[in-house]
Formats: sequence, C-alpha cells, structure tokens
Amino acid sequence: MNTGLDVAQLVSRIRAWGQELAFSQIGVAGVDLRSAEPGLLAWLEAGCHGRMDYMARHGLTRARPAELVPGTLSVITARMDYLPADTPPDWTGRELQRLQRPGEAVVSVYARGRDYHKVLRQRLQKLADRMAADIGPFGHRVFTDSAPVLEAELATRSGLGWRGKHTLVLDRDAGSMFFLGEIFVDLALPPTEPVSGHCGSCSACIDACPTQAITGPYRLDARRCISYLTIEHEGSIPTELRPLLGNRIYGCDDCQLVCPWNKFAQRSPLPDFDERAGLSGSTLVELFGWTETEFLQRTEGSAIRRIGHERWLRNIALALGNALHAGLGGAAADAARAALQARADHPSEVVREQVAWSLRPRPQACA
Repeated sequence: MNTGLDVAQLVSRIRAWGQELAFSQIGVAGVDLRSAEPGLLAWLEAGCHGRMDYMARHGLTRARPAELVPGTLSVITARMDYLPADTPPDWTGRELQRLQRPGEAVVSVYARGRDYHKVLRQRLQKLADRMAADIGPFGHRVFTDSAPVLEAELATRSGLGWRGKHTLVLDRDAGSMFFLGEIFVDLALPPTEPVSGHCGSCSACIDACPTQAITGPYRLDARRCISYLTIEHEGSIPTELRPLLGNRIYGCDDCQLVCPWNKFAQRSPLPDFDERAGLSGSTLVELFGWTETEFLQRTEGSAIRRIGHERWLRNIALALGNALHAGLGGAAADAARAALQARADHPSEVVREQVAWSLRPRPQACA
C-alpha cells in the first residue's frame, strides 16, 4: 500500500465510487464506541433482545470493532435506498391501507425484492476491490446486518443520519427507507462529521407502534416488536400479542410509514429491490397454500427464506385468525377457515397450535 497516501482525497474517491455502485451515501467512523457500551449493556440486561441470544453472546464485541476484526482502524459506512423505482408518491398511504384489508397478506417493503444481504455485500466488496486497485492491498472485512456490529451507531457517528425515536437511522433527504453496511479497514481514515437530530417533539412512531414496542424515545423492546416476532422469534407467538399483529406476516413498517421524514424517501435505481410477484397484494389464503417446495422456490434469493416454511405458516395462520376475528365474512371467511382446517394436522406443533387458536370461535358480545 502507498505509505504517502492522502487519506482525505481517498475518502472523496471512496464516496464517488460508492455512488457509482448505487450507494446513497458513504461515511467514515472511528472505532472507539465506548460511550455506547452502557446503553448496550442495559438493553441486554433488561432482556429487550428477546431470544436473539447471539446479541448477548457477543456482548460488548458489538461496540468494539477492533476486537471483532483485529487491526481495524476505521469503519467505512454505507447506506442504500431500497424503495422500488416505481413506488408512487402516495406510497405511505397505500401501505397503511393494506393494513385495513384483513384478508390481504402484508410483507414489509424491504423484503419484497432480492435479499439485501446479498446486494449490499456484493457491492461493498466491489467498493473494497476498487480501493485495493487504487491504493494496493489492505486489510478489510465487509458486513451488512451479518455480524455483531453496532450499525446504527456507526452510521450516526459517520453522518449517514441521526437516530430516530424508533431507533432507526433517519436522513433529512431520504427518511429511513435504506439499508446499512460497513467495511472494517486497517486504514486510519478521517471520520466524516455527524449530523444533528431533527425529530423534535414528534412522537408519531411511538404512537403508531401496534404492540407498543417503542417503550419511549430511542428505546425499543424487541420482544414486542412485530418484526422480531414474525422473523427472529421461534416457537409460538405470545397469545396477548397475537391480535395486535393484524395481517402482518413478515416484518412491520408502521413506525416508518407515519414518520414525516419518509415523504422524502428515495427510490432505488437497482432492479434488485423491485417487488417480486406474490409478495405484495396477495391474499393470506393464497400464501398459506404454498407447500414447502413452493415456499423455497418463490423465496429463492429473498430475505424471507431465512424464516423457513414452518414460521411462514405460523405467521399466516395467525393473520388468518385475526382476519376471522376482525369480521372477515362471506366466501372469504369460508376460504380462510378451509385453509386453516387443511393445516390442522400439520407436523409442526407450533403450526397446529396456531391454527387451533385461529379457528377458535370469536367471543360473543354481551346483549
């Protein structure tokens, strides 16, 4: 590597290369995250990570990049917008309307296209390769939601945005509809400047959370979060939370849909994030009918595949029950009950229990 390297100029070049690779913004953070350790420890000790045992297992490694990847001196941070190119201007209203159609299956916007892990990892590696071609070999490792990394902390420290009250990163010109990724490097690069927060007195995200998982500004209890419950959580979903999930079968966007800053959310130029057929606007009954083979075929290259067919059925069975209990009627209700009955003897105890709950008679109102 060139020992007379002008690191400030290198950062400028990295940012330009990042734009060529469809990254919305590139920043640089230092590796001293000690000030974030007390908050991380308190969150873990309170059990807010739920059954994501790997978070507790890695502990403070998340706040110590140089321990995770020895020799790391700086972290190059990146964000990439993910709204599909054809997203209409009134997209937030349209997405909220989906939640009012109980028979429709709602998949989080980010998961309707190609698995973002694959897209970002490949493009971050291309960025690292471009750097190596320019300055010579250097030590690095690429991450995107794939290791014990405090991604939001690194993003905010490097100026990619500020931490919203829903704990997601927000940018004035792009809202929060973007993915984050990092390259840990053994180069001492100058950090980019953080930006100030602009949530003000707004509490829209806190008020909108269906399960009250946002327990206060900048505090999230994952055990109540629909994204956690439908994706990370194994086994049965707590009974008291089930009615609150509505027709959300994979993830939840509510806190982002009501955020005023997301009127500025940017569209992605990449076809990778375009919606796949079947993952938007389909009925719960349609998706519940997928065999495991169909599930694996239709979710190939998708982030959804990671939850497996059993959890997929659990989530949809729950949503079908919510639809029936919300007053779904006529032929749609008959189809929902028939679909559930067809899975009543499923090999999975979790699926069987969820189907039984969803088929239970609705309580009658007092006269």
